[in-house]
Amino acid sequence: MNIDTGVNEQSSTTMEDHFDGETKEPKTSTCELIKDQLFEVGPRYTDLKYIGEGAYGMVVSGHDNRTNQRVAIKKLSPFEHQCFCQRTLREIKILARFKHENIINIQDIIRSNSIEQMKDIYLVQQLMECDMYKLIKHQKLSSEHICYFLYQILRGLKYIHSANVLHRDLKPSNLLLNTNCDLKICDFGLARIADPSFDHNGVLTEYVNKKIYENLFVFHVNVDDRSRPDGIEHLKSC
Repeated sequence: MNIDTGVNEQSSTTMEDHFDGETKEPKTSTCELIKDQLFEVGPRYTDLKYIGEGAYGMVVSGHDNRTNQRVAIKKLSPFEHQCFCQRTLREIKILARFKHENIINIQDIIRSNSIEQMKDIYLVQQLMECDMYKLIKHQKLSSEHICYFLYQILRGLKYIHSANVLHRDLKPSNLLLNTNCDLKICDFGLARIADPSFDHNGVLTEYVNKKIYENLFVFHVNVDDRSRPDGIEHLKSC
């Protein structure tokens, strides 16, 4: 049985150097207004639906007319503050190099045709139905689900750390899930390249130290690629 999420869905040249799939806005670009936010992502991406928003932008789902699949589109407006701009560039550079089933990927980047016109950037990613924070807020997980989710988290972290990268903001809201219990780590805006000569103790966020790593060894069930648990029967809202 699958997870019932309770919802229907969920510098410019420098960026181009690190991502081959970038799409500049075509001259025939169409726009859609979502909660007073203008999304200029057409004609390739249409039928936009609101998912959520945070401090760094709004996320909608959309139909990719090229692949005929639903995708997640994150609108970022990072250029008003240097720290937001650095965070966005850092995330793009890191995710453009990663390819792992437990890490969210970037399928496309949409930007303006010129630096002068560039106010917003759109990151197109895989569409996931829910995040871990919303899931555990409304549903008690079984031991099998907890073990399987922890297994996927550790697989993703092993890949990240093998690339000498520290995520530094691992928390439930940055763990995305779909109805098949697949988990993907997201939001690499605070990530850093690890310095082998530096002691990194204490650099992780407080939530990580208290809520994640204190429970890593509670469960002692062997979980591998073939031991996917059943879906969660009930979830009020995700």
